[in-house]
Amino acid sequence: MTHIPHLIEIFGWSTLAFMTTLLLTPIFLKFAQRLKLGKKIREVGLDGKEATFFRQLHAKKSGTPTMGGVVMWGAVLLIVLLSRFLSFIGYIPKSLLDRGEVYLPLFTLIAVGILGAVDDLFNIKEIGKNKGVKAKPKFLLLTLFAILGALWFYYKLGYTAIHIPRLGDFEIGMWYIPLFILVIVSTANAVNITDGLDGLAGGLLLLAFTTFGAIAYAKGLIILAIFCGLLIGSLLAFLWHNLPPALFYMGDTGSLAFGATLGVIAMMTDSIVVLLIVGFVFIIETLSVIIQVFSKKFFKKKVFLIAPLHHHFEKKGWGEAKITMRFWIIGAMAAAIGLIIGLIGMGNGI
Repeated sequence: MTHIPHLIEIFGWSTLAFMTTLLLTPIFLKFAQRLKLGKKIREVGLDGKEATFFRQLHAKKSGTPTMGGVVMWGAVLLIVLLSRFLSFIGYIPKSLLDRGEVYLPLFTLIAVGILGAVDDLFNIKEIGKNKGVKAKPKFLLLTLFAILGALWFYYKLGYTAIHIPRLGDFEIGMWYIPLFILVIVSTANAVNITDGLDGLAGGLLLLAFTTFGAIAYAKGLIILAIFCGLLIGSLLAFLWHNLPPALFYMGDTGSLAFGATLGVIAMMTDSIVVLLIVGFVFIIETLSVIIQVFSKKFFKKKVFLIAPLHHHFEKKGWGEAKITMRFWIIGAMAAAIGLIIGLIGMGNGI
């Protein structure tokens, strides 16, 4: 019975995030249409050649409002700040702006979200030679955010070990810093790569944050579990409009931000192994790109018809909805396995 108030609290904040994102969406859409923030279909593929097939397949999506991630992380930020105000006037006992559980994931969400928004704007307005922020400075800025997080974890929070379910904790000392950086940068880019079909990345992120929200709750990190609930509510509102045909897209400002935040929460819950399981689809999508680029560079051959993997299945004739649903099913199975391993591996009798 003692857990019921916490569960009600998590559900209540999640519902508020869902409703807030839904209410902000029409405002964003009017703003996006006025400023012509429409999606640009990429012209060049991974090999530097014209992406003819991709453009033919996704031409109908050109002009659809993008940068919807601003609404998503914006709603989360507004609710966290609202909770701070409500706690200040004594309406609620404690705000969600918790130093130990929310500062870092919230900072990551907003900082990387702003980076993604700049990249989206550059792409939409066709600024720069590459019609977007160049890959190298974007990677360096993302790495810089990850370094700041790693230093905070190591020096401020004292994280120096990783947990392997059922085997225990393994001390790695300062190696925790590069590991943290690798996890955050990799997760952000993996989600970004996967975000290529209506609802695909959003649904998989929903499953992932639900898993880590449950793990955070089981570990007694109630505020972090509520924060996961805010992300879940925001993602549900996004999926409400993003199921085919999508009303708008999250853009890099959504996929990079939510991906990096997922990595941070996985590290905060000491669940790096769980992340590898829950993020199975993200991993295979990323590997498909790496394999394709490597094979074409060194063997002058394609392994996939087109990369990432979801586009490979598109070229094979699978419908977009079929690919998304099947990837969701795989993601749900991976999330269930990851959750079970994460809870059992805590070693506390769960």
